[in-house]
Amino acid sequence: MVTSPDYGQPFALVVEDEPLILMEAVSILEDAGFQMLEAAHAVQALSVLEEHHHQIKLLFSDVDMPGDMDGFALAREVARRWPSIAIVIASGRSKPGPFDLPEGATFISKPFSATIVYHHVRKTMPEDAQPEPLRK
Repeated sequence: MVTSPDYGQPFALVVEDEPLILMEAVSILEDAGFQMLEAAHAVQALSVLEEHHHQIKLLFSDVDMPGDMDGFALAREVARRWPSIAIVIASGRSKPGPFDLPEGATFISKPFSATIVYHHVRKTMPEDAQPEPLRK
């Protein structure tokens, strides 16, 4: 679901099954200047990516979610299929092992703040791909 009408700004896909955390992550990334797409689990996220991968510049995903694919596996699949998409993974329960995250992806612990999210998104995305509010 697209939640912002400004098609000049890059898209971020947030994958989170907890509604309150989803709302918080969407709000933080909207404030950073992203247009938002949402998914509740990895299969839904892959479907959104199939349709919108050319617009999506950031994947922000939880690790633990319903279904057979967790956020680490989703991150590896996204990196393999769409290497230009920056990846930030978050969890309050899991920590990445040596081969869980693809190269260039970053991990943050929950609970997170806007400051922490912005820091990791800036670190993960090329500056020219970042929306203007994030660069300030």
